[in-house]
Amino acid sequence: MGDRIVVRSTHQGEPDRTGRVTEVRGEAGGPPYVVQWDADGHTGVFYPAGSCTVEHEPAGT
Repeated sequence: MGDRIVVRSTHQGEPDRTGRVTEVRGEAGGPPYVVQWDADGHTGVFYPAGSCTVEHEPAGT
């Protein structure tokens, strides 16, 4: 938990979506994740795909 999710925009001029993982529901730390999105604070279940990256938080922080 605490990792960052970045969903790259696929349309020119649209910003990337970013959020923080608040819960991991998959086995061995995998998806699905519960993510709190930075733009509006909305929380939802998220399955990463295609234009998404997971930026892992360094251990011990």
